[in-house]
Amino acid sequence: MADPLSADALVRALRKEGVKVVETTGWRSNNRNKKGPWGPVNGVMIHHTVTEGTDASVRLCFHGHASLPGPLCHGVIAKDGTVHLVGNGRANHAGSGDDDVLRAVIAESPGLPADNEANTDGNSRFYGFECVNLGDNKDPWPEAQVEATAQAAAAICRAHGWGARSVIGHSEWQPGKIDPRGPIGERGGPALTMDRIRARVAELLEDQEPKPAPKPAPEKPAAPTRPVVDLSKLVTAARRDPAASGTPVSYSGARTVEDALVRAGLLKRAYADGHFGTRTVAAYAAWQRRCGYTGKDADGIPGKTTLRRLGERYGFDVKD
Repeated sequence: MADPLSADALVRALRKEGVKVVETTGWRSNNRNKKGPWGPVNGVMIHHTVTEGTDASVRLCFHGHASLPGPLCHGVIAKDGTVHLVGNGRANHAGSGDDDVLRAVIAESPGLPADNEANTDGNSRFYGFECVNLGDNKDPWPEAQVEATAQAAAAICRAHGWGARSVIGHSEWQPGKIDPRGPIGERGGPALTMDRIRARVAELLEDQEPKPAPKPAPEKPAAPTRPVVDLSKLVTAARRDPAASGTPVSYSGARTVEDALVRAGLLKRAYADGHFGTRTVAAYAAWQRRCGYTGKDADGIPGKTTLRRLGERYGFDVKD
């Protein structure tokens, strides 16, 4: 886990690795930072553009399109191996992917788990490189482009102290994605794979056996706790509040019950104010009748059985 490289540091790292860099006008301020965080960063993601031609691909990745604003990556890698920088900061390239994959990248695990979920923001976590290729599994990847892809990834890994296992493909991150893919060299050449790219990155880093887990995995957010309603305090509020002047709140847990009654369609939202007043008593009586009670058993004063049933349905627990 690391802070993102500055624009100057990124350019220095790429050129030090031997990458030919072209700085597209405006790339240093081209980002989606107002839409979400950029960083901490954990790895490098490789894509193909599904386009032809360097100029058209650079324009697309810089500006984006109607349904996805640019930048669509940080750098576009042309067929000749030139890296055209188009974004500096958060970019719309990774989308939502699998949190298990992110943890494996952070730990630099020997293998990646299947990307079967799209529950984690990748645009804040990964540098992205779009490689000019149609993605039809026929358009060839010249050796110069493959080498530049590995060099660009190695440059960022070296700058952050990461190993080759911090480099992944879009297809390894987000369900349904296929990039990058295609033959290397002439048609019919060996297939481009992320294992091949990582192997070359490892050679460049002189790190054939990347050391595991120098970076801690992010903690999963704690499961939300359910509210607890105290039955005795609620009964006191139900008996006291209707007769009280104004709208005193005898027990804050009354709001949890009122919210449940709103969701049940028995109380208007305007009356869910924590005051267990006459309208709340009437709404609770309607809930008691819905539970099968009649007469004095449906007087609007909460009982253990009906309150537990309300909590089971609408997400709170009951304390006797």
